[in-house]
Amino acid sequence: MITIYHNPGCSKSREALTMVQQFAEERNLTLQIVEYLKTPPSLAQLVLLHELLGIPVRDMVRDNEAAFAELGLANADDAALLRAVSAHPRLLQRPIVSYRGRAMIGRPPERLSGFLSAD
Repeated sequence: MITIYHNPGCSKSREALTMVQQFAEERNLTLQIVEYLKTPPSLAQLVLLHELLGIPVRDMVRDNEAAFAELGLANADDAALLRAVSAHPRLLQRPIVSYRGRAMIGRPPERLSGFLSAD
């Protein structure tokens, strides 16, 4: 199964979704599309995503969103950042694709080709 955390209002997320859909169809894989603004990930799901991504929590956060400044997150620790993203899903980087026990932020979408085909 492949999961994509998707924002249909984002052109890069739409590009990534097209790539992931094609990949899944070619391999007869189940694709789970999570529109995270409609169905925000829980704190536990964000912790798991962080583990799968293998990057600093801060890199999962869109620091250019107004909520980032409004919530005073510039010096927040990882736990506070994850709580903020859970409460304000717009702060989550997008798109995020998880596959085979790994995850990647698909920006730019072209990065996903190597990620999906890697063993």
